[in-house]
Formats: sequence, structure tokens, C-alpha cells
Amino acid sequence: MSSFYEFFAGGGMARLGLGEGWTCLLANDIDEKKAASYRMRFGGAHLRVCDVAALTPHELPGVADLAWASFPCQDLSLAGKGEGLAGERSGTFWPFWNLIRGLGRARRMPPLIALENVCGAITSNSGRDFAAIARALVAEGYRFGAVVVDAVHFVPQSRPRLFIVAVAQGVQLPDGVSRTDPSVLWHPRNLIEAKFALPKKAQENWVWWDMPAPPIRTTVFADLIEYDPIGVTWDCPRETQKLLAMMSPLNREKVRSAQADGRLRVGALYRRTRQGAQRAEVRFDDVAGCLRTPSGGSSRQRILVVEGQRVRSRLISPREAARLMGLPDDYDLPSNYNEAYQLAGDGLVVPAVAHLAGHVVTPIAAALERQNAVAA
Repeated sequence: MSSFYEFFAGGGMARLGLGEGWTCLLANDIDEKKAASYRMRFGGAHLRVCDVAALTPHELPGVADLAWASFPCQDLSLAGKGEGLAGERSGTFWPFWNLIRGLGRARRMPPLIALENVCGAITSNSGRDFAAIARALVAEGYRFGAVVVDAVHFVPQSRPRLFIVAVAQGVQLPDGVSRTDPSVLWHPRNLIEAKFALPKKAQENWVWWDMPAPPIRTTVFADLIEYDPIGVTWDCPRETQKLLAMMSPLNREKVRSAQADGRLRVGALYRRTRQGAQRAEVRFDDVAGCLRTPSGGSSRQRILVVEGQRVRSRLISPREAARLMGLPDDYDLPSNYNEAYQLAGDGLVVPAVAHLAGHVVTPIAAALERQNAVAA
């Protein structure tokens, strides 16, 4: 069985995605509220609730095969202030990396590193942040590559995320995890351009990771909706009319079309500021918008339920948000709405992690185990 450290662990979505074949040696997060959810699911034996900068290599038990880090995205997000890796939150990558370097000095560096963040990390600071991560990996003896995985392949939520996987130089890659050229499915144009803009040494240590296409998703947004929701109430008709009045002509036409359809339609709705005016924008493509958190400056997602001429609205419920992240219904959520929404919106989509783990990370770990067994 392979082992891992989980940094910026949140509610443990990376752990769920990695699956039963992985043993967590240490999990770390600074947020006590998220840590409470982690404990409810996994127990607290290996959980350290503190700033990652407060950890020392001595406090990390054993020798892990993998270090997973979903470091904060706010300063790398296109909606952020553009501070990138110099920002207070996304800049916590560096204390994490110093910890990994400390493990290296103790000859305990994990042979596998997995990093996850928003796609803005590809282009933030004109690509300098992506290049800084690349240089850091290569300087410590890793080969690396990246993929963009959109959660919409697995759950009805539009949520593209960047995953960087790095592997130590001495690890022999098994067949099927890499390819000689980029994939249309996993390597969008901006990632390809970012790769070729890297310093020469980083490019020489780049790997095009490969995964099969996932099975066609069979669920739609409406399948995840609670019709007797817990934790939220339906808006009064006046509030719903207020939302409709905030729509542009294009968005009002979407609602009219849904009404004319005659069947139950569920739309995802956000309030946004457009040219100084607040607007309500809705989509009826059977996919939710990307879950975001109020602490990141975004509005909470609402749903618009249309049944003929009847139109109702409300906040998305905590359980619906959890389902959009691929969390099972037996996952205990915080009783406070904002805490539950924050937990989901800050997390990873479990089946997206599982796909990456099943086709790249776990096969490499298994090959490493075989390699070590032969060497012994």
C-alpha cells in the first residue's frame, strides 16, 4: 500500500479521490472548521491543524510516496488581485516547498508530488508563477508535467483545474502514463504555450502525462437537486421576481424558453457585476456553474427551478454543493450553511482526483514499489 502526506487538506477530498490503496501519514490544514469535517470522516490521528509554515520535517512521520498539496488559489485566480505566488494565500506554496526540501536534506523526499490549483496559475504574472513552480521542482531533481481536468467530465459542474504531477528522476515510468505529445483532452492551448515558454532545463524535464477519456457522464444538474432541501429555504415570490428583473434580455429569454419547454428545468444562477450594475445570470445547460466561496469575493450560487409558468429560486443547498464535488451523501457536512458551502467550494472534485490517481499517480507508485523490491 502506498503512503502520502496531504497538505491544505480541507475536508479530505484528495484522500477520498486517492482511494483505499493509499495510507495517509499526515494531513495538514490551517482551518479548524474544515478540520472538524476531516475528523468526522477520517478521525484525527494523523491531522495537524496549523499553518504549513509551522511544520518541520521532523514532524512528518515515515517516508511518504506522495506529497499532495492543493495550495490556496485566491492570488492565482483570474478573479483575484493578481499577486500570484507573492500573495499572502497562494504564496503558502513556498513554506510547503521548503518543507519538501527539508525532507530532501533528510533523504526522505517523496518521489511523487501532486499540486492542484486554478487554471489561472498557468498564466498568472505572465507565466512567471508557473515557471517558478517548474524551476523549484526541477531544482530538487523532479521531472514534471501538468494536465487540466474539467470536473464536468465527472459531475454536472463546470470546474477546470490544473494538476501538476512531479516524479523523482530515478523512478521508472510505467507504460501508459505518459505520451510524446500533448493531448487535446488534457492539455489546452494555454498550457502548451506555457510549457514552451519555460526555461530550457524545465522543458527538458517536462512529461506529457496521459489518461484515457473518462466514461460519458450520465447525470445532469437536476439529478442532484433536493426537492425538500435541508439548510436552505425557497425565496419568496418577490425575491424571485427581483432576480428576474436583474437579468439582461438574453437571460430573460433563457427563462422564457425554459417555461415554454413545459418540463421541469433547473438552472444555475449567479449574481455578477457587469459594467457597474448587478446582474443575475442563469444557465439551463444541465450543468452548474463553478462553485465558489463568498470569502473569495464571489456570490453564492443559486438555482432557478422552472415548471411551466411557475418559477422558484433559492440558494443551492449544502448537500447539493457536496454532490457537485462528488462527495458521497454519507459525508457529514457542517451544520452552518456558510461553513458547508466554504468546505465544498474550496475543495477538489473527488472523481476528478480519482481519474488522475487511477491512471497516473497510482500506477507510478506501484511501479516504484516494484522497482524498490527488485533493488532490495
